[in-house]
Amino acid sequence: MSEKKQSKPQLLLVDDDQSLLRLLTIRLEGEGFDVTAVEDGQAALKKINSDAFDVVLSDLRMPGLDGLSLFEEIMGVRKDIPVILMTAHGTISDAVAATQRGVFGFLTKPVDHEELRTLLQKALSQSLAAQPGDWAKDIVTRSPDMLNVLDQAYRIAQREVSVLISGASGTGKELLANAIHQASNRCNKPFVAINCGALPENLLESELFGHAKGAFTGAVTANSGLFREADGGTLFLDEIGDMPMTLQVKLLRALQERQIRPVGSSKHVDIDVRIISATHKDLHKEMEEGTFREDLYYRLNVVNLKLPSLKERSEDIPLLARSLLQQSAQRHQVNVSQFSDDAMQLLVKSEWPGNVRQLVNVVEQCVALTQTPVVPLHLVEQALSATKQSWPTLTEARDAFEQKYLHKLLKMTDGNVTRAAELAGRNRTDMHKLMKKHELDAGDFR
Repeated sequence: MSEKKQSKPQLLLVDDDQSLLRLLTIRLEGEGFDVTAVEDGQAALKKINSDAFDVVLSDLRMPGLDGLSLFEEIMGVRKDIPVILMTAHGTISDAVAATQRGVFGFLTKPVDHEELRTLLQKALSQSLAAQPGDWAKDIVTRSPDMLNVLDQAYRIAQREVSVLISGASGTGKELLANAIHQASNRCNKPFVAINCGALPENLLESELFGHAKGAFTGAVTANSGLFREADGGTLFLDEIGDMPMTLQVKLLRALQERQIRPVGSSKHVDIDVRIISATHKDLHKEMEEGTFREDLYYRLNVVNLKLPSLKERSEDIPLLARSLLQQSAQRHQVNVSQFSDDAMQLLVKSEWPGNVRQLVNVVEQCVALTQTPVVPLHLVEQALSATKQSWPTLTEARDAFEQKYLHKLLKMTDGNVTRAAELAGRNRTDMHKLMKKHELDAGDFR
């Protein structure tokens, strides 16, 4: 999801004086800026919600929304963008008040061109310095929270430590894991990912550690396994919280000894991989309930990175929406280039329970249905409504089935846990753990 890089820095110019607006536009374009000029604060806010800017230059005293109020509104959606204010009525108190509230700079009119150039260069340096490098080129963000995560990710990428990425489903955990791999010394070796909740226990073990020919029915050839496939590189274990306990023991042993033993083989194989794992679950709670090993947790969680939800990084929504729109339009070869202003405002204000994954689905639906180059508001409303009941992940679907299955099983056996365990083909201890996981009490079924 990489945003197309712009050849010129993007500047939003706001002033109710039309003649000054034209003069500054000519000067700034001569300095190499791509200038978008508007005459009032409300128009500026619409542009902020629909376009990407590196810096804002605004008059302080304007009818309606003044410069300081505009700054406050911008900070509500784009905390990272530098804002410079100008005024013909400049006073020390104005400048102090503006800078105390976080305004990047303050200029008095008539604006000194050299002073403006210097201030803009400083603002631009700050704005561009916040952008991730090529190692994270697929992560579109201007969010201070997200940029802080990327800063930590880059620093730990250089060290051979295990990383646990936490965050809600759809926040981009695999994307971050891949970025860490690209920033590491292992970047020229494979990045291999597997969802630990997507496979039954026996298949997951075989996928991870490999198997010998004839190890089980259907094993007509040997399988090297993902540990060896990722040799020298990075193995990403997504939804590690869903890994069965018996496999957790084997994974811990592999990490401690840096060796694996394929299923059905008596030989151990040396491994050289970096482990990055991820989960949407609260592993502290899982450890308390006995469904996740504490020793494995501390082996995996040398460094923890928590990804913010999309709602918590709402300043990224316009960037992501435009990037996804461009990619989808190219992929489907359709002529659609932007969202209408009111459509973009709705995207920014929405709750996004499904995070970036839900935004991807919304954009895809809009591209599939639009008949104009500009995506209208009603299509965004329709797509948002359709994705509120978003398709569950495999892990979510499995958990939902598991809960219904246990409920029916306990009802059939009148709450007899031993009998329920026998019917399920599990032992009594496993059955109690599953019941605790889904908050089921045998007494409720007697």
